[in-house]
Order: sequence, then C-alpha cells, then structure tokens
Amino acid sequence: MRQILLVLPILMLIVACSTQPEIAQWRGPNRDGSYPGAGLLKQWPKEGPQLLWASDQVGDGYGSPVVTHDAVFVTGAIDSTAYLFSFDLKGNLLWKAAYGPEWEQGFPGSRSAPTVVDNLVYVSSGKGELACLDRKDGGKIWSVNLFSDLHGKNTVFGYSEGLVVKDQMIYCSPGGADTNVVALDRFSGKLIWKCKGMGQLSAFCSPRIIQHAKHNILLTFSELSMLGIDADNGKLLFTHKQDTAGNVHSNAPIYQNGYLWYVAGDGNRTVKLKLSEDGESISEVWRCLPFDNIMGGVVQVDNHLIATGHRRLELMSLDMEKGEVTRQLKIGRGATIYSDGMIYLYDEKGNVHLVNPAGGDLREVSAFKITKGTREHFAHPVIGNGTLFIRHGKSLMAYNIKQA
Repeated sequence: MRQILLVLPILMLIVACSTQPEIAQWRGPNRDGSYPGAGLLKQWPKEGPQLLWASDQVGDGYGSPVVTHDAVFVTGAIDSTAYLFSFDLKGNLLWKAAYGPEWEQGFPGSRSAPTVVDNLVYVSSGKGELACLDRKDGGKIWSVNLFSDLHGKNTVFGYSEGLVVKDQMIYCSPGGADTNVVALDRFSGKLIWKCKGMGQLSAFCSPRIIQHAKHNILLTFSELSMLGIDADNGKLLFTHKQDTAGNVHSNAPIYQNGYLWYVAGDGNRTVKLKLSEDGESISEVWRCLPFDNIMGGVVQVDNHLIATGHRRLELMSLDMEKGEVTRQLKIGRGATIYSDGMIYLYDEKGNVHLVNPAGGDLREVSAFKITKGTREHFAHPVIGNGTLFIRHGKSLMAYNIKQA
C-alpha cells in the first residue's frame, strides 16, 4: 500500500505535465520576442542563411507566422477576404480557410498573428472578425465580430491585436464604451466578462498576462492609456495615462520582480512603473524619451531592453534600472527578436541583421537582403525548430539557421 501511495503522486505529476496545452502565439512562448533555441548560427554566409523554402501563396498582409512542432500558420488577404493558411515544416500548403472580411484601407491586408492552442486556432481580421478554427482542416467552430456583436469601434489602421488565451478564456479589446476589453469563452465565443477600461479605442497592442500578488493581470494599451485588468474577473486595477497625444501603442508592457516597463513611439515613450504589493496600484519611477520604438517590439537581454528607435534610426540598448540608453548601433528601424544569445532585426528596408549583444555591446555580425514579397517590411520575424521565418507581404520564407 505504501508503495502505491508513493507512486500515485508521480503518476499525477506525469498526467498534469502531459495535459499542458501546446501554444504558439505572437512573439513567442511568453509573448516577449524571445524564442527558445540552441545551436543556432552565430554568423551567416555573405548571401545569408540557406533558404529552405518560400511560398507566395499567403495573400496580402503584415501578420507574422506562428510555428508549432509540425506546422506553420499565417494569415493573409485574398480579394478582401481573410484567410488562415497552414503549411507543414517543408513548406507544403496543407489547407487555407476563409474566416471573414479583411482590412482594405490604408496598408490593406492581414494585421495580426494567429494563436494556436492544442487543436484550435484563433484568428482576427482588421475588420474585427474573430474566429476559432479547427487546426486540422480550418473548419470554423465559432466566430464573433468585435464591432457588430460586441459594440466595439475600429481604429484608423484596423484591428491588429494578437489574441491571448489563459485557461478557458480568450481576451480581446473591441474598444467600445462598455466593452472596452472583454473575455470570451474560448470554446464557444460566449462573453464571460467585460471591462469599461477608460472608454478609449484599442491601440494596436497585443496584450500579455502576468501574475503578481493574488492577481493574474492583463496588460494592454487603449488609445491614451496603459491598462492593468484582473484577467479573472475584468476588474480595472490601474491605468497610466499618456500625457501627450498618440494612439499607436503596439508593444505590450514588460514585467519583472514587481516592476513594469512599457515602450511607445509617442506619448510618454518609455516608462518604468512600480507595482504595489497587492497589484492594485502603480507608481512611476522614470521616463526615457529617446527610447521610442513604435511597433517593432522590444526584447530583454539581462538588465537591458533592446529595440530600434522611431525617430533615431538605430538599435538601442536601455539600462532597465537607470532608464538610460547605454549603446546605439546605426542600423535602421524595424522589428526585433532574440534567440540563443543573438538579436535578429528585420528592418523596414528589407534587410535582416544578426547582432551580438554580449557584454552590453551591440555588434552587427551578419546581414542579408529580402528580395521576395510585396509592400512594406513590417511583419515581425519568427524562430521555430531551428528555422528563421520572414513574412513579406504575399511571401513567406523559411531559412535554416541551425549550426551544421
């Protein structure tokens, strides 16, 4: 009997570990731009890493792909209709599925990355069509429209949020007066809670959920405010107002040891905040105006934040304690991610840079030019299974960045 009692906890632990969902989402496992990886190249050939495959079938758009252990998912627009595309890891198109109308105005095409949780894929279009699709064949399970069904209001560049999931809930920001931020049942699409927030439009931010004190806190931006919302019940815990006008706040706040940092291209730009012990209020520590990334993402390396500037076309490193820019590299403006000790920057002119941040420095090691694709170079790069994925308009490319 004693042996059985000793074995039971081990079996329960194995079952618990085996039931953890597989999640592929915007900017990696923790939505922070850091991708797991080891044995990746520390320098590329002059012509760039080996191109494994490329597809020009993903439609118009700027949404980044997400990568699971066996597939790649990406959104795109064909004839103003939003599609989700599924590829295997060799670049073969498995299926494509339409899920609603897509954005047709300024910068037409898809805006956001899909979110994959086990056998379900969650997508949203620039016109606010949020859908849950079957991972195997793209069959639609449910859908809601953030504007017609949840009374939201769209933005000047279209709805652009990368959806976040926790347990049975999926969260989104319709931007309505009463339905500013909402939680839906991810299996049915039914409303669980709604938060008035500050009654402002959405601000193109893909939220992040952190745990502090007794709260699971949803961190996001509305038009003129950072919001901290209890993810379990929708209670607004705290806000931080932008002192100057500016409604594009694409970068989710960063959390570490009771502090928050957010980075914006306008308004207050970069700010450090201290969370109270109970997680229900904040106090400002410092601001840094030169560090002003607008939509390229921010990565944390040790005690520094690294991103490109909006006004200064350079890669910058910011001391998280002091709020001072310590290093600059004149390299252009773009989207930044991190893996296996290296920075990957995909700039707005179509160049992909490999940068070594060791020792607090910023040293460019390699670079190559993206020659396939259409329109602006806005999509964030992605790393999965030793492969670097670049989306440029209608083209999706996969590069081998594993060491031999």
